[in-house]
Amino acid sequence: MELFIMLLRLLCLLPLAMAYRTLSDATLKGLPTPGNDFDITTGALLAPVLRPRVSGTEGSRAVLQHFIDFFKMELPEWRLELHNSSSTTPTSNGKPVPFVNLIATRDPPNSGVGDVGRLALVAHYDSKLEPVGFIGAIDSAAPCAMLMHAARSVDKALTKKWAAMAADGTDDLEDKKGVQILLLDGEEAFKVWTATDSLYGSRALAEEWEATFHPAASTYKTPLDSIDLFVLLDLLGSKGPTVPSYFKTTHWAYKHMADVERRLRNLGLFKSSPNHALKVAKRKNKNKRAEPYFLTEANKGDSAYYGGYIEDDHVPFLARGVEVLHVIPSPFPHVWHDITDDGKHLDMDTVEDWARLVTAFTAEWMELEGFFDARTKQKVESAGKSEL
Repeated sequence: MELFIMLLRLLCLLPLAMAYRTLSDATLKGLPTPGNDFDITTGALLAPVLRPRVSGTEGSRAVLQHFIDFFKMELPEWRLELHNSSSTTPTSNGKPVPFVNLIATRDPPNSGVGDVGRLALVAHYDSKLEPVGFIGAIDSAAPCAMLMHAARSVDKALTKKWAAMAADGTDDLEDKKGVQILLLDGEEAFKVWTATDSLYGSRALAEEWEATFHPAASTYKTPLDSIDLFVLLDLLGSKGPTVPSYFKTTHWAYKHMADVERRLRNLGLFKSSPNHALKVAKRKNKNKRAEPYFLTEANKGDSAYYGGYIEDDHVPFLARGVEVLHVIPSPFPHVWHDITDDGKHLDMDTVEDWARLVTAFTAEWMELEGFFDARTKQKVESAGKSEL
């Protein structure tokens, strides 16, 4: 019986693993970079998020509007939804605080409600109430910008893929896959982290999605069931992170992301690498140095998987059976919950590397090899050569 159960679990995971298709080296080299959009003072993506944005405040509303404007102006094919909830907090004196999650979804054209399985890319956008003036650059302004960049980078390739499928008459023959960006509100505790003073937005969203039912004939029963993988980014942007594999059931996805990282490093595309051409050119000793990998447990066997010990926005989803890939360093960066967690303390090479890695992982998950604009590739590659 135990063997039967193990085989059944393996078969449940197999379709997801088989649906993943790697990108060629040429495509990896041609993926767009954020460029000046990650500049901490003028960058179109990151700079507007680098401000205090405590839930329910003007700063929070301004950052939310920044996200909405980005999708409406640059990615009009993405469907936007605002999920609203409210709750009293230990510091609100009995008054309800509003929490607003932004959900941006890109599904194949003409998809029926409940017929699309999605890759959910997730980060929280609120910041801590204290210390006063806390920015939260790694926590989680930079991850939000990474997700915006990833969405923009794959958008045209998604359009080309789905158009090609429709032209070939294969759009109804494959499993329908979409991608979803969840920018969540109210992750931070207002006073002391407890089960009720934290995760305000994610708790409300997971509860509602579990109780919202698709039409009876749908492939997926609820919006929660529609999530094939919940990839949560948090505390990313400091130099030298190490991210363990937290969950055994999603270690296969962790290994895919780790393999993308390995290939990007081998191709010389990671700016934070000591072997990047710009870094080598600046030092006397040109010998290759050991690569400081972000994802350090690709070869992990049956060792302890301790993801449940880190409280984060994945918890309400995990408790309802959603598969989670938690991308958060351990140990936490030294600026965690400190006033120094600001734009000036970001390691921008690391930030850009995470953006490239998440973009590549998303492109592989959505099987976009062959659908990126060749002219864009040439432009990016040429820019890279001139930079060197």
